Amino acid sequence: MDLGAPAKSQIKGLVFDKDGTLFDFNATWGAVVRQLLVAEAGGDRDLVDRLAQALGYDLAQNRFHPGSVVIAEPTYVVAEVIAELTHQTDLQALTDRMNDLSAGVPQVHAADLPALMTQLRAQGHTLGVVTNDAVTPAIRHLKDALIKDKMAFVAGYDSGFGAKPAPGQLLAFCTATGLDPAQCAMIGDSTHDLVAGQAAGMVCIGVLTGPACREELTPHADAVLGSIAELPRWLDSRRMGTKFPAV
Repeated sequence: MDLGAPAKSQIKGLVFDKDGTLFDFNATWGAVVRQLLVAEAGGDRDLVDRLAQALGYDLAQNRFHPGSVVIAEPTYVVAEVIAELTHQTDLQALTDRMNDLSAGVPQVHAADLPALMTQLRAQGHTLGVVTNDAVTPAIRHLKDALIKDKMAFVAGYDSGFGAKPAPGQLLAFCTATGLDPAQCAMIGDSTHDLVAGQAAGMVCIGVLTGPACREELTPHADAVLGSIAELPRWLDSRRMGTKFPAV
């Protein structure tokens, strides 16, 4: 007897990337990174140009190219690129300056975050954030957005679980919440997020509020949404077995 395809597991846990997912990446970081490069280059225009090229940053548009090291890599990796070109030897001091800058940057929300997280929690979802930013600025950003108290788990690259695209942060979320990875979804704007989600055994949802385009995310995603604002409707459509319209 043909019993049909197996039912999809109910999604109970939602794990969000931070930059480019909860917060619009270019709108938040575009002008700030220009300021960082000018400061670290000491005003040397040629050096600013070389730093921008190495980091995948468009100085004319204050935007990041898809695949930019800034989008997905941990802060210390970005610091290593800057330090090499500026001949700095105190990598920790540079990383600390970058983390201090990051913590104070006003974040441009990709959706009405308090309302969205309240809705998702009310629907029974357990929420978390995993980021390749350091955990201290990440917590500052979540508090400023009034959603820190909605999160059951927050991890940065320096929290002891590794960094994406490795799955350590996501598996730590499962350990902390008692959820099986198959019951969870990873939501992110980069292939690093989605590859980490795949490695952890989670449903993977891409969003277009970072520099990556649909074509880049689709091979790694179970769905690609315009932003996390569409997440409740997508979850409803998955639960009901109906087709969710593509952006």
